[in-house]
Amino acid sequence: MYRPEGLKGWLNTAWLMALAVVAMTAHAQAPRDLQAKSALAAIGRTATPAEVKAWDIDVRPDFAGLPKGQGSVRQGEVIWEARCASCHGSFGESSEFFTPIAGGVSPEDLKTGRVDGLMPGANQPQRTTLMKLSTLSTLWDYINRAMPWNAPKTLTTNEVYAVTAYILNLGNILPADFTLSDANVRDVQARLPNRNGMTTAHAMWPGNELGGTAKPDVQGSACMKNCLSEVVIRSFLPNYARNAHGNLAEQSRRLGPSRGADTSRPSLVAGVELNATPAPVLIGQEAPENIANPVLRDDAAIMALLQKNACMACHGMTTKLVGPSFEAVSAKYKDRADAVNVLSGKIRSGGQGVWGSIPMPPQTLSAADADRVAAWLLSDGRGGPGK
Repeated sequence: MYRPEGLKGWLNTAWLMALAVVAMTAHAQAPRDLQAKSALAAIGRTATPAEVKAWDIDVRPDFAGLPKGQGSVRQGEVIWEARCASCHGSFGESSEFFTPIAGGVSPEDLKTGRVDGLMPGANQPQRTTLMKLSTLSTLWDYINRAMPWNAPKTLTTNEVYAVTAYILNLGNILPADFTLSDANVRDVQARLPNRNGMTTAHAMWPGNELGGTAKPDVQGSACMKNCLSEVVIRSFLPNYARNAHGNLAEQSRRLGPSRGADTSRPSLVAGVELNATPAPVLIGQEAPENIANPVLRDDAAIMALLQKNACMACHGMTTKLVGPSFEAVSAKYKDRADAVNVLSGKIRSGGQGVWGSIPMPPQTLSAADADRVAAWLLSDGRGGPGK
């Protein structure tokens, strides 16, 4: 039987041994931790001021971030006709495919800063961009980062000022001899017909830094009564609408998990609506025989060219978008001996009138790349008429 003094001594000894083990473990672990931290520190580098400047291009509603520059309405008109009118019309009417930019604004709206055509009960058939625009920075920023559609971020700062000025002139907000600049942009903001049309009551914008409110964004409270024990969400296309806009499997991205259902086939199996998605097919492999998905079998380099030059934004595989479908183009030219040369030339030089009034802007492909795309359009492997 141990005496209390002996038990106490044994516990002290065990405690000291445990401390020694912890100390040795920590000593052995320390170099590995330092090595890991050193390896992490070696990954990447600090961005240069030029790289940060190229990335940080947003313009806030208080015009923070707006670069210095200027552009006149006259200069904007020239740029507009060359790079914008093909999609938006010479006067911003955009009547065939895109939402109109100008129109729907009255002289009274310019005075009040609240567009009457947006009010309940207004007999306004189409809401235009200038009707809804409440902050000029939104228009400038969007043009700067996203336009033209086929070549975003290619406009210079002064060109963005000029195009913005021309759009405002189309809405009778600026006179024809006006020059918009970073020095007078705030004065122009005060002329917008819907400048008073934005509410900040929801507290989502502008925030405390711009004089907003601090109340919560969400005003409701959670409902914890009579809750469903199980919620089942199903999404499907009814059979009559499955192929209304062409086969979804031919219009989906080649990368990522979304492949698109083969809507060319009915989905009813034993009276149950199914929406099965074809299994992914790797580039270079053939798709299963029961899956009609030519996009997944296209040459990767050709698809990269189409994506790079925004061809898929205006042309569907088998359906007409802004321009004709690739299938229709193939059907029109496939019997011509000089089809590749003709299509290659049209791709590089653009054109208008063959497929309607909307012109196709010239593309900046090399002659060799244009020939490759033209040959692909006419090939059986593309999934067109020759297949």
